[in-house]
Amino acid sequence: MSTPLLWRALIAVDRVVIGVTGRLEVTGDIPASLRGRPLLLASNHIGNVDPLVLVAACRRIRVAPRFMLAGGLLDAPVLGPLLKRSGHLRVDRRSANVGEAMQRSVDALRRGGDPIAVYPEGRISLDPGLWPERAKTGVARIALTSGAVVVPVSQWGAHEAMYWGNLHPEGWRDLLPYATSWWHSIRTRPALKVHFGSPVDLSDLSDGRAGDARRAHERIMRAITAGLVPLRADEPDLPTFQDPTRPTTGSSPWRPTDDRQDGTSS
Repeated sequence: MSTPLLWRALIAVDRVVIGVTGRLEVTGDIPASLRGRPLLLASNHIGNVDPLVLVAACRRIRVAPRFMLAGGLLDAPVLGPLLKRSGHLRVDRRSANVGEAMQRSVDALRRGGDPIAVYPEGRISLDPGLWPERAKTGVARIALTSGAVVVPVSQWGAHEAMYWGNLHPEGWRDLLPYATSWWHSIRTRPALKVHFGSPVDLSDLSDGRAGDARRAHERIMRAITAGLVPLRADEPDLPTFQDPTRPTTGSSPWRPTDDRQDGTSS
């Protein structure tokens, strides 16, 4: 499947936006043997700007992923039609047709072409340390059903580019945190780090076998976390940059300093 022209144009715009927002640092790569094959890029979610950072990082390694996006984004005026025409996939995680959305993703992966980028957590992490939250097994199930290879992607720094803000802005005052925090980022130019890790080995797991989706999910989340550790080596506990608008009501079973590393906590 060729990359839609509109999406290529938006990627070029994204490069400029990220160029003024901070200093992009990309490590790792996607092996040549995997390009053109069914491929999932599974990333941690740390801020409003990290999808833009991920797009720029993918451009650096010469891939143009499509995203699995929440229905709200695709229904938004102006932005929604642009994203739809760019070939992105819809997923409504709380709706009755989530199985339908997963099947669309499986079908898209089996056709090959551009990788599909997805956030297993489904939301920006609310863990106080900004470590990945537990997430659900949807990405693991898609990988096992489609036979797609999962490349873990770890991000750090994008949380400094824009505040978490208000998820449901009702007026211009609700937009101020986004504008002021982004302007601060333009002035300070934080490091926007992205690491593409080694493919997650799921070869001993299969679709439909009891417990395998959970096992695949845990391997994917641990791989994302392992790649995150060196990116934030000087911030092993709490992020130095504190966003006063982000709730810290979540928790992470994956953080290296947590005794619950086996992912068995409730």
